[in-house]
Amino acid sequence: MPPMPEQNPLPFPEAPTPTPPDKKPEAPREPASESAPSTRAPVPAAPARASRRPLWARLLGKLADPWLALRIEPESPREVVDGRPVCYVLEDYGLSNALILDRACRDAGLPSPLEPLPVGGDPLGRKRAYVALSRRNASTLIPDQISAKTHSGSLAKLLQAHRANPELDVQLVPVSIFVGRAPDKQSGWFSVLFSENWAIVGRFRRLLAILLNGRGTIVRFAPPVSLRDTVAEGLDPERTVRKLSRVLRTHFHRIREAIIGPDLSTRRLLVDQVLAAEPVREAIAEQAKRDKSKPEDAWKKAHAYAWEIAADYSNPVVRSASFLLSHVWNQIYDGVLVHHLDKFKEAAPGHEVVYVPCHRSHMDYLLLSYLLYERGIVPPHIAAGINLNLPVVGTILRKGGAFFMRRSFRGNPLYSAVFTEYVAQLVSGGYSLEYFIEGGRSRTGRLLPPKGGMISMTVRAFLRQPRKPVLFQPVYIGYEKLLEGNSYLDELSGRPKEKESIWVLLWNIPKVLKQNYGQVVVNFGEPIPLGEVLAEHAPEWDGKPVSEDDKPAWLSDTIDTLAQRIHVNINRAADVNPINLLALALLSTPKHAMGEVDLIAQIELSKSMLADLPYSDRVTVTPHSPERIIAHGEEIGVLKRIKHPLGDVISFDSDDTAVLMSYYRNNVLHLFTASSWIACCFQNNRRMSRAGVLRLGRGLYPFLQEELFLPWSEDEFVERMDRTVDVFIREGLLQQVNEEDGGILARSAGQTDEVFRLRAIGHSLQQAFERYYIAISVLVKNGPGKLGAAELESLCQQAAQRLSLLYAPAAPEFFDKTLFRGFIRKLREIKLVWPDENSKLVFDERLDAWAKDAKVILGRELRHTIERVSPEAAAPAEPVAPVE
Repeated sequence: MPPMPEQNPLPFPEAPTPTPPDKKPEAPREPASESAPSTRAPVPAAPARASRRPLWARLLGKLADPWLALRIEPESPREVVDGRPVCYVLEDYGLSNALILDRACRDAGLPSPLEPLPVGGDPLGRKRAYVALSRRNASTLIPDQISAKTHSGSLAKLLQAHRANPELDVQLVPVSIFVGRAPDKQSGWFSVLFSENWAIVGRFRRLLAILLNGRGTIVRFAPPVSLRDTVAEGLDPERTVRKLSRVLRTHFHRIREAIIGPDLSTRRLLVDQVLAAEPVREAIAEQAKRDKSKPEDAWKKAHAYAWEIAADYSNPVVRSASFLLSHVWNQIYDGVLVHHLDKFKEAAPGHEVVYVPCHRSHMDYLLLSYLLYERGIVPPHIAAGINLNLPVVGTILRKGGAFFMRRSFRGNPLYSAVFTEYVAQLVSGGYSLEYFIEGGRSRTGRLLPPKGGMISMTVRAFLRQPRKPVLFQPVYIGYEKLLEGNSYLDELSGRPKEKESIWVLLWNIPKVLKQNYGQVVVNFGEPIPLGEVLAEHAPEWDGKPVSEDDKPAWLSDTIDTLAQRIHVNINRAADVNPINLLALALLSTPKHAMGEVDLIAQIELSKSMLADLPYSDRVTVTPHSPERIIAHGEEIGVLKRIKHPLGDVISFDSDDTAVLMSYYRNNVLHLFTASSWIACCFQNNRRMSRAGVLRLGRGLYPFLQEELFLPWSEDEFVERMDRTVDVFIREGLLQQVNEEDGGILARSAGQTDEVFRLRAIGHSLQQAFERYYIAISVLVKNGPGKLGAAELESLCQQAAQRLSLLYAPAAPEFFDKTLFRGFIRKLREIKLVWPDENSKLVFDERLDAWAKDAKVILGRELRHTIERVSPEAAAPAEPVAPVE
């Protein structure tokens, strides 16, 4: 299968060594290039020499080589060892493992495991340089007849040799070998039956596995463990070997779980566990009472719910889908780039991972699972909407790890109990999860307000059985062209959402395969350990299980903080692609068109600001030149070029495209918040004091932070604005007139290029400020104590729709009720408005001061229009006197 392109790939690192009950072990040594210098002079390791390998190994190696293709992790394992002698440790003995390890060492330039240790006396007594923790039964070819020793005798000999010889210092390098990857107890293709699983198999099965799956073999080298340091702990010999064996077994277990996933049970067994759980049994009894039915009938209903929900993971289906999807990606996309996966791999081992991507497309489900599978990480179980449980498609998704959930649990406590318990069983079982906390796909390109339902279930499941630490992994997925673009366009234009249908899907497949959807970028954001959030918001929690009935006071704040932090970290991992930059520039003009020279200059300015004012170290920006970006937009059918003697004009290819381009602009809107705000200050003002710009920005920031999930405090945002002003001065967009009191800032007079570029920068946030002023205007016009929050929200939407008809902006989210709801919520949170005893919003003169500040930003004509279209609430009807 052809690998998808990846930037900066790094191997999956060593899992953190667990702490045994008796004593904390020494941490594995770091690579020689990074570790502190040793006080002992290392004994040089002998280089690999094929001539010293046994004849049988050379003959069998030649026979096995055509059947093996190794993927070695890390790519340069020589860096994990220093000059000391190397002894490798395997999870279990086996001729095939020895040959694979020998081949991997030769490929990596490491000493051969089939040669004696380069120290006097051959401490292993076997003329080999590897040991194993367990051994297959040599007397049988039947996998079921396998015995495993409690510890390795060779390991005990090696430790004893270190006690006898103080000069001996051998580094023990754990090596994990996987021939294919497959969950346990799955049926399917013949080759999958002999893929890697959790059982220690016999020789015949291993032979078939190599013949069928040997070209998908993974060999992972871990950082070394110093046997000299282990002996120096001073434990008695038997206890030392038991302890070291236990630490190594834990290491191999964690690596195996990371590669092939937890030891999977069947769907039926998991459903039985859900129905047997105490919360579900209580819900079944309550359901029977409500329905006045037999408990057996309520149990059947719960069973049907569990069967509707549960995934049915099948490795044959996953591998088939992986094979097919590699061709689909190559057909419709120019490539899929992955960034920061190495950082995730550093943090993931030993954790229950919950992937929380942004939700832009149905492709999100398939793309992330495919990427993880292709890079040796078990795909997660994915929470999918029940609307995707279509004939055929639903079955495939379910076998790919999807479990289905209804849009609402309201009014159905039995379904809620079953679903919650199913999630709890996944968490306690060590399964990785994936869900979208936005609740649905974003139709505007912005992150939707997070919903805490799935986060709450995950946190409650962990608190109930805190076995394994939980790690939330935010993921940003950026598209240059959406498969659902046309349906989104219809919805943005006011048409109702079409119901998913298998026939619509099949009908559209040929059309999809014929189009070019550009490139996709998947960026892994900064992980969020649940333990850190609990330590911050629940310091009184002692790590003991919390029962399902307990409702700690800190739980709600913990969930809200997690949801907010996930969105912030998704935005901090954004990718700026060519279409984002084109949308930012062209949507700032009335006719969505620019001269080619002007467009090139605007793209260069945007890239310059992203470089000079980095949002975070995980934001990525297209490396292409402005000329190549424009050419790319033409290639994928987004732009059209109008030839003209005075210079070509570049525009979107249609009005519909312009509406859809607001989606791609909104993907990266948050990256330009400070620069857009400062530019807006000079839309209708030629001069402003620097201090005034910063003061107004500080006051506005809480609303921008709420809407765009920004990462800074108010002071940090002010500091960012200050740096942005310096960049604007350097670029010639602003001039500093004097230095007193921070100085007076001024833009050029007239319609210069600098004014044009400044206006383009400010346009992306201009409509946000207009929305804020609409809400303030409606409040003031109606007066305090006249409107409730819901009434205000509805009147604001009506005013925005009216304003949109008058000015026709290509931004359907302008009158999005959700954005008004967030603004009103923030007004209440910072006490600019508050409810009275009748739940009507009241305010004081501070709101008038806020409205005066808004006048600085908005033009007189626009302010007048907003005030004129702002509606008043309908007066209550006079009561009608009863007829005598």
